[in-house]
Amino acid sequence: MKKLWMLLLLFPFLVSAKPQTDTTYRCPPCGNTCDNVSFSKAGTCAHCGMTLVSKQEKDSITAQKKISICFYLYDGVEVLDFAGPMEVFSYAGFNVFTVAKTKAPLTSQGILKINPDYSIADAPPADIFAVFGGDDNVTTNDPEVIAWIKSRDKATQSYFSVCTGAFILGKAGLLDHLQVTTFHRSIANLQSAVPSAKVLSNVRYVDNGRIITTAGISAGIDGALHLVAKLKGKDEAKRIAAHMEYDKYQAEQGLIVR
Repeated sequence: MKKLWMLLLLFPFLVSAKPQTDTTYRCPPCGNTCDNVSFSKAGTCAHCGMTLVSKQEKDSITAQKKISICFYLYDGVEVLDFAGPMEVFSYAGFNVFTVAKTKAPLTSQGILKINPDYSIADAPPADIFAVFGGDDNVTTNDPEVIAWIKSRDKATQSYFSVCTGAFILGKAGLLDHLQVTTFHRSIANLQSAVPSAKVLSNVRYVDNGRIITTAGISAGIDGALHLVAKLKGKDEAKRIAAHMEYDKYQAEQGLIVR
């Protein structure tokens, strides 16, 4: 009886000592200021529109190693070639940063001004190196930049190109003996530039394991979603595609070289 009375006396203290579960909701990592905003109930973020997650889910996501991806840009780069994949990777929580030969502002399609985060002199290493189409001769004909790309190879886990950005990877010797693709009007030219490769037409992207090349513009979004699915799962890619209202996305619609 004495033990029972002791338990009854201690019960309020035992209950109050129990850890309280945080019932607030957070915006999943999207790279915007709303990453730090809390919400009292489930739903969508009022700022970016993404589906909210619990604090525990947010902590689990942020505890994972953040994948870094270097976007190499140059004067005349195609806006949608890099902007579409940039949105995909941003919503996937990747650490995206831009690099150019120098930190001088770039102009895309004669309209959009871009201030690179880094130059090739001070750019940090990245898990993924990405290049894009446009006036790609600016880079393919620049021995200093090509040498810089080659110098980072050991620290780079994988490569991603959109449209004629494949010519840049080809010039760096990264496409030799692979199956690859590019912008539909540049298939023959890439085949001439990289004769040992097999350049494919009528395919959205080609995944060789370490290197993903895509066709033009919208195919870059397909390839980016494929890369997210590969690294974070198909459900994550589907979530991002739905958020972007990119109803064209279909899992594994490109060529995956086994």
